Amino acid sequence: MRDDTPDETRRVHLSRTFDEDAELYDRARPGYPPELFDDLTEVVGIGPGCRVLEVGAGTGKATVPLAERGCRITAVELGADMAAVARRNLAAFETVEIVTADFETWPLPAEPFDAVVSATAFHWIDPAVRMARAADALRPGGALAVVATQHVAGGSEEFFVEVQTCYERFDPATPPGLRLPAAEDVDTSDHADEVARSGRFGPVDFRRYEWDLTYTTAEYLELLRTYSGHRALPQEAREGLLECVAGRIDGRYGGRITKRYLTELRVSRTAGVREAFGVARP
Repeated sequence: MRDDTPDETRRVHLSRTFDEDAELYDRARPGYPPELFDDLTEVVGIGPGCRVLEVGAGTGKATVPLAERGCRITAVELGADMAAVARRNLAAFETVEIVTADFETWPLPAEPFDAVVSATAFHWIDPAVRMARAADALRPGGALAVVATQHVAGGSEEFFVEVQTCYERFDPATPPGLRLPAAEDVDTSDHADEVARSGRFGPVDFRRYEWDLTYTTAEYLELLRTYSGHRALPQEAREGLLECVAGRIDGRYGGRITKRYLTELRVSRTAGVREAFGVARP
């Protein structure tokens, strides 16, 4: 059962906004740096025949590179439209199955997985159960690989400082003077602490990748329309915000800005033998 606190209610609501326009999400959202999948191969053993459970597959942004490396993938995605786009994107791969389901209640298969991978999605899973469910899905010594995407300072830095005036005007929840953190200042302790509290995994191995993408005004507005917080704004406020952002890019930056991303790979392995945790499988 979910915790119906205001924070939990908002998490559940926002997690469902992505399915409202799956085609836009697939078109506008970036993928992941190739180095991440190289490290998954090195650290996790991703490769031909590796049995992977992907949690929150979306439209397949991470699923396709995993499939290209020969993995046998069961990808669980809550949104029916997102899952439909993922099936289209993965149609060429016979070893990939897209399941439309809520990971929190989806019945785990009898055969355990070598790895559970979740790319920019694990934070949407109910925190009360996500670690236990991931551990239950894995073989002894199997790996949980969580990919997180952070917005950090860099690229067109002055734009991201100036554009806060748009957010303060149209989104009253925006803290005054908010600034993007430097990549080195991003705190990863929350995930490490959650892994430790679960008692189901060993220490976390962190890998980080900083990378830049350049967007035209139209491309950047499409990207913003995929963000849950933007989608949750009242329509008038959302359109006012996007118009304000567009005015900044066109008026001061020649119709093009560069955004810096920090992608984190967080890998931990199951600790001990499955039976020691009292896990029953069908």
